[in-house]
Amino acid sequence: MELISLLDSVFLLGETREHPMHVGGLMLFEPPEGAGREFVGEIYHELLTAGDLQPAFRKRPATLLGGIANVGWAFDNEADIEMEYHLRRSALPVPGRVRDLLELTSLLHGSLLDRHRPLWEAHLVEGLADGRFAVYVKIHHALVDGVSLLRLLGRALSTDPREAELRAPWSLPARTRPPTESPSPLSQLTGVVKGLAALGPSTIKLVRSALLEQQLTLPFEAPRTMFNVKIGGARRCAAQSWPVERIVAIKRAAGVTVNDVVLAMCSGALRAYLDEQNALPDTPLVSMVPVSLRTEADADAGGNMVGTILCNLATDLADPAQRLATISESMCRNKKVFAELPRAQALALSAVNMSPLALSAVPGFVSAARPPFNIVISNVPGPAEPMYWRGARLDGNYPLSIALDGQALNMTVVSNAGNLDFGLVGCRRSVPHLQRLLGHLDTSLEELERAVGV
Repeated sequence: MELISLLDSVFLLGETREHPMHVGGLMLFEPPEGAGREFVGEIYHELLTAGDLQPAFRKRPATLLGGIANVGWAFDNEADIEMEYHLRRSALPVPGRVRDLLELTSLLHGSLLDRHRPLWEAHLVEGLADGRFAVYVKIHHALVDGVSLLRLLGRALSTDPREAELRAPWSLPARTRPPTESPSPLSQLTGVVKGLAALGPSTIKLVRSALLEQQLTLPFEAPRTMFNVKIGGARRCAAQSWPVERIVAIKRAAGVTVNDVVLAMCSGALRAYLDEQNALPDTPLVSMVPVSLRTEADADAGGNMVGTILCNLATDLADPAQRLATISESMCRNKKVFAELPRAQALALSAVNMSPLALSAVPGFVSAARPPFNIVISNVPGPAEPMYWRGARLDGNYPLSIALDGQALNMTVVSNAGNLDFGLVGCRRSVPHLQRLLGHLDTSLEELERAVGV
């Protein structure tokens, strides 16, 4: 048995029917020239026979002493894992629109993973009118964070369009690292306790620095919005891509980072959407921005190594250039404070920063308390060059994350060769007409281009 870490257990403890706690990805592939009608079927049958499932894909929560859950991981034997359950093949109805694909993805993304089995599913979807096929994968956030999931999926791909080998993400061996002794359950528990013990002085240091330099956006400064409400279990997903060269041109003209431009693009879209709904607050929205704390040594390790920074989205400002400058300043100052913490303490502090989300289960908390932040916006690095899977070109790579009570909308971005692929997930009831945000994102990008003169 392996103990579940403090941060990973948050995602298990917080899961309910209304709050599935898995991350996912929707990948669109263009089949290679000359691929027959059974191309997807051949992939499906070959994947079913892929062996050597890695530990993360054999994990499920263990039950101790007949009733204690969410403390340790159990590992199923490969022979006992029903691959036909975890890997599924579907077809879209005629005429096979992308809209139909997103509707199917929305239904799949809103359903819970079975805790009596390893916590992952993969779906091959064919029948798109343009000849492309899709792969939707979801895995519990307690097993991996979004960065490690995308890296794992990326390792199954190749830069060579002539590569004939089909690699299954769940069968990829871990990257070779210097051998280390596996920690015992006692040492794992000791590490958690030490991390919590270190949190006190870290928090004091952080707050002191913030007060002296006045540079930290703190939780519960966010205004209440239509996104910060109790949600239902149904989801709606939306996805679209934009050329990365447009974002880079704004970055260079304004002297900011690519992530600053992405946040400003999202800020403008949120401002327009809320204004359209007559729900734009007078004070600026605050975003939680995940920051990966992984190094090359633990790039393929399971679990979560994500820090959290809060950013002022400046949605109260009508001028796109002013919004971008304010966002850039907020991110720069918050990252400076965050960088002063050792990684173990930063992880522990991030768990505490996220802990108010767990209080959403307390009756009346979401409606009575100010939200710790309004929305989560993630920007995850993806492949820098075109990628292929048995000759099929990766055309779109759309990340799909988690909506929660008090956090009805999530926006995640992944770089994919020459594009930035946006994946939006919202509560179907609380965020009406989610797809309109895609149009507002396009308009926001155009406004930023005009504002900086590109």
